[in-house]
Amino acid sequence: MINVFVLQNGRLNQVNIDSRDDLEKAKPIWVDLTDPNDEERSWVRSIYGVNLPGEDEVKDIEASARYYEAENGDLHLRTDFLLEEDDGPSSVVTVAFILTKDMLFSVHSDDLPIFRLVRMRARSRPGSIQDYKDVLLDLYATDAEYSADALEGIYQTLEEVSHRVLQKDVTDQDAASVLNAIAHEEDLNGRIRRNMMDTRRAVSFLMRGRLLNSEQFDEARQIMRDIESLDGHTAFLFDKINFLMDATVGFININQNKIIKIFSVASVALLPPTLIASVYGMNMTVGFPELKFFGDFEYPYTLTLMIASALLPMWYFRRRGWLR
Repeated sequence: MINVFVLQNGRLNQVNIDSRDDLEKAKPIWVDLTDPNDEERSWVRSIYGVNLPGEDEVKDIEASARYYEAENGDLHLRTDFLLEEDDGPSSVVTVAFILTKDMLFSVHSDDLPIFRLVRMRARSRPGSIQDYKDVLLDLYATDAEYSADALEGIYQTLEEVSHRVLQKDVTDQDAASVLNAIAHEEDLNGRIRRNMMDTRRAVSFLMRGRLLNSEQFDEARQIMRDIESLDGHTAFLFDKINFLMDATVGFININQNKIIKIFSVASVALLPPTLIASVYGMNMTVGFPELKFFGDFEYPYTLTLMIASALLPMWYFRRRGWLR
């Protein structure tokens, strides 16, 4: 799919492209291609002389070659953008940018919410876009805002997890659910941190290349400051995640210790009855002298003694609070 945008009266307006003729007539500053097919790639190559990289080339490019200037003067950038899924884990989509002939070309495999948001804002805010470099900087600035919103969502989720972890009793089922939620937020926080690092490198490349005018350079510096603040927030969230993870694992260990304690107390309480049963169960030729005093009540006496020897330790353990 090809999305073509032209600058009209300070607004970024989209032009419908249904054929090659429509693309030839347009004079865009931004050509956005989402999972383009071979025909759309040939249109861009023949009309603008731009060779679009394939999906494999976008993903497999080395980190050291993500930002470079081609022999014909075209600038190539590869930048990661965050994509959050409502029904699944978040992912990072790599976008290939090509800056050539006062136009910005972007190629990506998924329709990103950041790109939709930039298009909507550009239509509603006249004068915010002056050229193709403003479009690129606006994408990076929106990426930082989108990551900040995602971090706010992580913080709210961790607050809910904190209330569940710090309640009076945490069952093993609750702990398993909490660990699953913490692992998901930790993965998302790590992706955001990596995404912000990649955006910082891209903006730094534009600033070093002397491609921006004074206003654009100031905007790029503001983006760098926003990214720096987000780095500190991600570090704080990592610390909070580690604390909740340790607390949850600690409660799991406490629950396991309670079970072991019950077995230990039961085994200790049953030792005296076992000893009594072992003594009076011995097959000896000489009878037990103390049993002569009970006559026909030998068995009740022995049974009562075994029960009393089991209850006495239990009473003592309960008095000391070891059974709580």
